[in-house]
Amino acid sequence: MKYVNLDAQIGDISGVLDPVPYLEQLPALASALPVGARAFATASGHYDFSGKRCVKDLTLQRIRGVGGADGELEITFRHNCWKHDEDLVIHYTGVSSLVTDPPGVDHTLDIGSLVLDEVLPHEIGCSHEIAFWEGTITVVCRDLVATWTAQSDCPVAP
Repeated sequence: MKYVNLDAQIGDISGVLDPVPYLEQLPALASALPVGARAFATASGHYDFSGKRCVKDLTLQRIRGVGGADGELEITFRHNCWKHDEDLVIHYTGVSSLVTDPPGVDHTLDIGSLVLDEVLPHEIGCSHEIAFWEGTITVVCRDLVATWTAQSDCPVAP
């Protein structure tokens, strides 16, 4: 990640997640992002750790379209019942690059929950780096559209 700090230190506490450097740059970066990427990156609550539409704590459910001739890719993230009531689906168009670490990441590999992400301008559109506790996914594409979809499979508190 260029701006999001996944290992910040606050006082004597290390290992703190800090999106503030990215959020400080985002107003200047946003105008260079494609429309869908801009809407996703600047959405209210995207980096609000207690918010229902914060990406933190989602889990990778599925990657579809890898290697497709149409340059489209879809990544589905499953909600965390303690925090979210919606799944997130990101549809990427004009994909020129998909890099996973470890290589070959798909829905069958447990790479932990999503930590944070960062959307940056790129010469063909944007790059989207997604950090998990045990790996990363980076997509370079023309644009992306993020859709939150309501789910009702979480247990109801008594």
